[in-house]
Amino acid sequence: MDWQAARVSLVLAVATAALLLPLGLWLGRWLAFTPSRAKPWCEALLLLPLLLPPTVIGFYWLMAFGQGTALGAWLRDTLGLRLVFSFWGLLLASLLINLPFMVQPIQRAFAAVSPSVREAAWVGGLSHWETFRKIELPLAAPGVLAGIALTLAHTLGEFGVVLMVGGSVAGETRTLSIAIYDRVQAFDERGAHLMAASLLICALAALVAVFMSERRRLTRP
Repeated sequence: MDWQAARVSLVLAVATAALLLPLGLWLGRWLAFTPSRAKPWCEALLLLPLLLPPTVIGFYWLMAFGQGTALGAWLRDTLGLRLVFSFWGLLLASLLINLPFMVQPIQRAFAAVSPSVREAAWVGGLSHWETFRKIELPLAAPGVLAGIALTLAHTLGEFGVVLMVGGSVAGETRTLSIAIYDRVQAFDERGAHLMAASLLICALAALVAVFMSERRRLTRP
């Protein structure tokens, strides 16, 4: 087991989920309730990372923030910030590609909250914030947990964007998925098996958590 790569993967997954959670709550709730005509366009943009090959996203990231671009050079010279082949660049790219995994379960959970429940809370004197905190959020909790689980699992297993945006910098951007690829290239099947099995277990646990949350939501009185 490459413990250094495992640490990078775990830190990246936890940071991605933690940073996406507030945005996922806001955007998921807005998409669930808004009558805006812009909703289909927003949902289409949200789904793009699921449909596009990760290499496409990685390629455009390099075109936008690479060291040879005007924006990349400005960020480096002015802010001392590199968004390619660095952990911070990898984290920002991870936020982009994992957004639908966080938002979609949350959106479905909020959409399942009956409008009559929200209206009863308002009639009872609760503000919109109190209704969200005391009524909507507890009812949508299974979807929130599902979004967190899917985001964590997908971040741990992401390969294409990680390779193109982060490369394989030991201790900074070299994740378990990259380490597996390197072990296979070196014909170290035993090491690759161990790390691949770890990711397989994590993905299975995340899916079980998602389905259990969905079952709890459907069977809730």
